[in-house]
Amino acid sequence: MPQIQIPTPLRQYAGKQATVEVPARNVGEALSGLIAQHPDLKRHLYTEDGKLRAFVNVYVNDEDMRYLEKEATALQETDTISIVPSIAGGISDC
Repeated sequence: MPQIQIPTPLRQYAGKQATVEVPARNVGEALSGLIAQHPDLKRHLYTEDGKLRAFVNVYVNDEDMRYLEKEATALQETDTISIVPSIAGGISDC
């Protein structure tokens, strides 16, 4: 079963789990399964109109799904999905 890695800041919304297994044939199904198991994650991953938030990056086996087939990217039983929220910030001149 594909495994989704939950980043530390979002684990509090996923029962404090670092990884969650979900039955899925593609990335979209995997993310839907994750939300079904942990509904509190939805507002952190998706916009009000159901689109993945711009600052949420999703990788399948270290490849950005945006450069694959996005949410239609097919999954194998042994695949790992990583959710990586972008972190804004900058370097200050000291």
